[in-house]
Amino acid sequence: MNSKTNNTPLIAHLSMFFACAFWGLMAPLGKDAMTHGITGIDMVTFRVAGGALLFWLTSLFVKREHVPFRDIVRFIGAGFLGIVTNQCLYIYGLSVTSPVNASIVTTSMPIFAMILAALILREPITGKKALGVLMGCSGALILILTSAQAISDKVGDIRGDLMCLGAQFSFALYLSLFNPLIRRYSVFTTNKWMFLWATLIIVPFSSMSLKDIDFATVPEKTWWEVAYVVAFGTYVGYILTMIGQRTLRPTVVSVYNYVQPIVSVTVSLILGLAVLQWSQGLAVVLVFLGVWLVTKSRSRADMDKAAKGE
Repeated sequence: MNSKTNNTPLIAHLSMFFACAFWGLMAPLGKDAMTHGITGIDMVTFRVAGGALLFWLTSLFVKREHVPFRDIVRFIGAGFLGIVTNQCLYIYGLSVTSPVNASIVTTSMPIFAMILAALILREPITGKKALGVLMGCSGALILILTSAQAISDKVGDIRGDLMCLGAQFSFALYLSLFNPLIRRYSVFTTNKWMFLWATLIIVPFSSMSLKDIDFATVPEKTWWEVAYVVAFGTYVGYILTMIGQRTLRPTVVSVYNYVQPIVSVTVSLILGLAVLQWSQGLAVVLVFLGVWLVTKSRSRADMDKAAKGE
């Protein structure tokens, strides 16, 4: 028993590391797939429908949870913000900007979460949080300005950068509005309903694009990349994150966001899908420092405990 207890933190850290590494690798592989035979809406559909299938199949082998009808309906909103809007904006953004920019932008989610927590949950904004937001926004602004002047999507594209930023905002809004709902159920119950609703929302709009795919001409490598996005970038990544979040503090979980751009930048440069400029390096530093300051700041609960001497 003691051995199992001692191994729990290690397993949690390894789970978060591999989840973020899988997500970091998803950016260059997804980008490559969308330049060799499939479109952005095709990739979104494969990812969402594939995720729904895998989570529903898994739910047959785990303990079944009763979900009242009102919560099933609430999962429509959660699926729309957390999957449909998030994935459509991210995948479309990735299809036109560089995987380096897309992965850097993904680390900004804690900043959006902090702003929305202040507006919706009345969380206090400390000086450290404000400085973190300013630095993170400065990094994002540098990325956008660099992309606006770029002549190649290997450097970036302002449209893609803004869409990837919108994806992070959408996911942060989903967490703020539906946090009580998603904490009420296991990851399998939550995701099987969210992915199901997301599939039902997306497929009517993507069916024509799917029909236009010339399957005979799409390279085999592209299908392997799509399979990776569905299996590891979606299904396995979500499960590993659940394992990590059960043991690690939210601030520790947030720090693992830094793994994504490191993996993405390295693989993108090796594959020739992106080039790294000094301005992007500066943006990385500013975004990383901004997120670090935000995640290190104390929440309202922390302040209340300090006031009570706990």
